[in-house]
Amino acid sequence: MRCPYCGSLDDKVIESRTMANGETIRRRRECNACNYRFTSYERVEEKPFMVIKRDGRREPFDTAKLTKGIERALEKRSFASGTIENLVNEIEDSAIMASRTNREIPTEQLGELVLERLYKLDKVAYIRFASAYKHFETLDEFITEIKNTEGKR
Repeated sequence: MRCPYCGSLDDKVIESRTMANGETIRRRRECNACNYRFTSYERVEEKPFMVIKRDGRREPFDTAKLTKGIERALEKRSFASGTIENLVNEIEDSAIMASRTNREIPTEQLGELVLERLYKLDKVAYIRFASAYKHFETLDEFITEIKNTEGKR
């Protein structure tokens, strides 16, 4: 650690304390060159959770974007906002667990997690989300998905 007073890289740790529920370590240091005492903080720097888009681009996972999509699917359906929040949290947790090693998840896998949860919660919301997620282009594709939903019971 570089001394803020003289710039020397030679120091010793005098005291260490765990802070913020073990997420941060506070260290009191003393420069061996000029005896100046200073404090440093150490935190784990996690790689951000990323979503791999269909075209190969990567972007940070956005909870607000997921919430917005689920809210649209559940629009005019009788669900409390707490239900949506819990659903989003479940999906986010599942996505992170599914991609634990590289902290990335393809949009296809994320979309399937959403569809799985919506299917259990509300079939109409499932169809609404599926129509946007799967990019239905014809009425036949839409009808086929509805028939598949009826067959899953």
